[in-house]
Order: sequence, then C-alpha cells, then structure tokens
Amino acid sequence: MSNVWYKLLIVAATIMWGLSFVFMKDAVNVLQPAYLIGIRFSFAGLILLAILWKHVRQSLDRRHLVAGLIVGVLNFLAFWVQTIGLAYTTPGKNAFITGVYCVIVPFAWWLVAKKRPTVFNLVAAVLAVAGLGLVSLTGSLSELTIEFGDLMTLVCAFFFAFHIVCVSKFSDAGLNVLALTVYQFLVGGVCGLAVGACTETLPPASAVNADLVTTMLYLVICASCLALLFQNIALAHVPPAQASLLLSLESVFGVVFSVLLYGEQMTPRLIAGFALIFAAIVISETFPLKKRSCAPNELESQS
Repeated sequence: MSNVWYKLLIVAATIMWGLSFVFMKDAVNVLQPAYLIGIRFSFAGLILLAILWKHVRQSLDRRHLVAGLIVGVLNFLAFWVQTIGLAYTTPGKNAFITGVYCVIVPFAWWLVAKKRPTVFNLVAAVLAVAGLGLVSLTGSLSELTIEFGDLMTLVCAFFFAFHIVCVSKFSDAGLNVLALTVYQFLVGGVCGLAVGACTETLPPASAVNADLVTTMLYLVICASCLALLFQNIALAHVPPAQASLLLSLESVFGVVFSVLLYGEQMTPRLIAGFALIFAAIVISETFPLKKRSCAPNELESQS
C-alpha cells in the first residue's frame, strides 16, 4: 500500500468515529460509562483476537504484553473520561474538544522523544485555548466557569495524545501493531468491567432493547474494531504529526453528524470556538510539516 492509502484509512476511521459520538450519546443514557466501555472493548477484543490470532500468537512476549498494557490503559482512560464528558455535554462539543489532542501531540512527543515543539505549536496552543474558552466557558468575566462535561472531555484529549505517541513509538521499535490493537482492546475491556463493577450498576433487563443492541453493534464492529484497527495500521506508516492532522477530521464529522442526527444547535459563539480550535490543529501540524519537508523530519514514517 502507498502512503496515500494509509492516510485514507485514517480518514475512514474519522468518519466512523464522528458518527459514534451520536451513538455513544444514546448508549450512555442506558449504560454507565465504565460498563459501556468495558462491554464495547471486551467484545471488540474477542472479535479481533479470533481474526488476528496468528499475529497475537507470534507476539506473546514480554515486550508486546507490556506495550499492550500501556496502550490499553491509556486507551481505556481516554474513552472512559470522554464518555463521562459526553454524558454532560453535546456530541458536537465532545467531538471538537476531544480534537484538541492533535494540538497536544507535539508537546507529548517532546516529553517522549525530547524534540521541542515549534513556534507554530505554541501559536496553535494559544488559539486552542481561546477556542476552548468560547466553546466551554460560561458566566460573567469575573465568574467564568467551565462545564463539567467539557472539562472531562479536555482531560480525555491528553490521554488520546499520549496514546497516539505511544503507538507510534512502539511501532517504530518494531512491535506488531495488529497484536497491540488486540491487546489494547482486551486490556481496555477488563479495565472497564472492573471499574464498572466497583463504581456503577448495570441497567435492568427491560432497558435492553433493539436500539441499544444496534448501537452497541456499531460501536463494537465499526467504531472499535475497524476504526482503531485502521488507525493503528496507518500509524505504523504515517508520521504522528500528519496522522494527528488527518485524525482532526473526526471533530468535523462529529459536529456534522451531531447537527444532522442529534439536532445540536450551532450558535455564532460555538462556530467561532470550533473555527479557532480547528485552525489551531491545522497550524500545529501543517506548518511544522512544511518546515520538516526541507530537512529530514523529526518524526519519521514507519514505512
């Protein structure tokens, strides 16, 4: 496959994730966050284990298991906190605030690879903060507050950023990304069920209907198995900065589907905030990439 096809895999994943915000909003009204993530990832992990057993069997060693544990915990924390936030905010806001992880990736990579962010990354961070202020802050200037759901979504963005960096580092080290995908789902499923058993209650059997089953099937098969598999395969061949730029389309698709299917209303303030956040994502990733294209890039492709 050429590099273009790997990028198209990422775009396909963003479409599936964009639609998943609406499905998750419906599901979280019945299943509490940890159980929702636990059930979703457990089934996804078992399906992928059956499909990718050959890769898993060849990767049953300490390096893969430790890496799988790390990316699995990060992935669980990201989705769990994101789902908690989604219960208290709209799918569109949840999608766009989650997209801030693209701005965070260069700073997370700095901690891991000791490569400093550029001035463009700093400018993007300022724009992202301004956009978040328009989207999330409420009240008078003297008593500004951030909505709980928006705050939780912002926290999840940090987990997603470090998850992307870790997957890239592990694939760069020669680990099998297909096996890592299976491990991360199984670990995430166990974490979700464990946290749910300790802190949540399952809904009554009467709450399980055809709509919930359809929602969970989409989340397990499309938004989990296919989308994350596409992402992890592509991350082995697309540099993290380029990948995060393409992954930012998830926010756009999330808002589009939220407006079309959930009926979310777009106010001028929300539109301005979304525009600033998206501009921050583009500046953070596009301009440094142009700079690196003139010299050997800092985040090399895995191909």
